[in-house]
Amino acid sequence: MATTVGFANATRTGMLNAITTAIGAVGLVRIYAGTRPATCDTATSSNTLLAELPMANPAAPDVTTSTYVWTANAITQDTTANASDVASWARVWGQTGSTVAVFDVDVATSSAGINLNTTQIVSGGPVQITAFTITLPNP
Repeated sequence: MATTVGFANATRTGMLNAITTAIGAVGLVRIYAGTRPATCDTATSSNTLLAELPMANPAAPDVTTSTYVWTANAITQDTTANASDVASWARVWGQTGSTVAVFDVDVATSSAGINLNTTQIVSGGPVQITAFTITLPNP
């Protein structure tokens, strides 16, 4: 049976701000095709890497108690995609050389954690993130 948890306001903002801390100064969004792994700790070897987009430093401004929404700062587009396929999910990497997996997130052209200019990625073409937000609701 699932448990419903209601977090204190300070806990919610702390959890969201911890995402920025985990990403650190060297954040990277890698966009993949294929089925998203069961967990962020699962290797991506069975997925096609479509694009890599470096994140700003810091990755996002501090979250306030009025929004509970983590919104990434502007992300540099990938001007030359790695491969052609349909983007379905992304993994955010952080810390030294972008080798530490932080979280996985859905991608689409709207209403997703990461919104792209298109999910139809073409090798050598541009890939742009148009919005990147995470909302932590409280039941």
